Amino acid sequence: MNTNTANTNTNTNTPNPGPAVTNTESPGAAAPAVTRARAGTTAAGRLAALGRAELTLLVRNRTALFVALLMPVAMVGALRGTLGGMDLAGAGLSIQQALVTGGVGMVLILVVYLNLTSAFVARREELVLKRLRTGEVSDTEIIAGTALPAAALAIAQSALVVVAGVVVLGAEGPRRPELLVAGTVLGTVVMTALAAATSAITRTVESAQITTLPLFMVSAGGSGLFIPLDVLPDRVASVCELLPMTGVMRLVEAGVAVGAEAAQLTGAALNALAWTVISVFAVRRWFRWEPRR
Repeated sequence: MNTNTANTNTNTNTPNPGPAVTNTESPGAAAPAVTRARAGTTAAGRLAALGRAELTLLVRNRTALFVALLMPVAMVGALRGTLGGMDLAGAGLSIQQALVTGGVGMVLILVVYLNLTSAFVARREELVLKRLRTGEVSDTEIIAGTALPAAALAIAQSALVVVAGVVVLGAEGPRRPELLVAGTVLGTVVMTALAAATSAITRTVESAQITTLPLFMVSAGGSGLFIPLDVLPDRVASVCELLPMTGVMRLVEAGVAVGAEAAQLTGAALNALAWTVISVFAVRRWFRWEPRR
């Protein structure tokens, strides 16, 4: 009697193993798919995707495309008229070399700084930045991915400016190409960081034309874009050495024409790095990811 009761209790408490036995799917079968999904979302892949999307938006925006492609050419034409009446012998430059140097600077200002400031503001106001932050893309990747098309376009246009200066204007080839490349790359980084920082105080895309104007004017007159620093009075030149674009333009000028001593090159590089650090700090502190309302 007790034996039957015990058997009855045992049968009642034992779970039915049927479903577990009939499940023939291996627990690890889905692992390769998960691994492939994770492998497809590397930092490089995310940056490439953001860059492609931003390039598509840039091509569709005729105003931004005009500023990026044609404005540097127009500004170089205006620059030629400005430099025509100057004595550049004291700066160790020919007018062709000064045009090439100023052309590279204008590309960095117009294609990177002005264009990216408007782009960051537009993406913020359209809630694009806010939506991107809900995914696995980091804040740094969002800013870098947005800047990729403008940075690539600026480097390509800078190369075209140098080639056009040699072929069309008859300028000599760059004497220190490595300094020219270093100046262009550093300038792209500095202008990207400054554009992100400027977007924090820019309420709308239209107002970006106003908030970017001070840096444009100061750089054009004091950083060597329109007027070489060596032509300016010593006291004025010493103040202009501290401007955001001055270090970059010193490196570009040294690469295109005159070269420079090691101390001057080090000071120029430190100027560019210092402004990058300042701009990155400003971005981390004040950059806005949501609309200013």
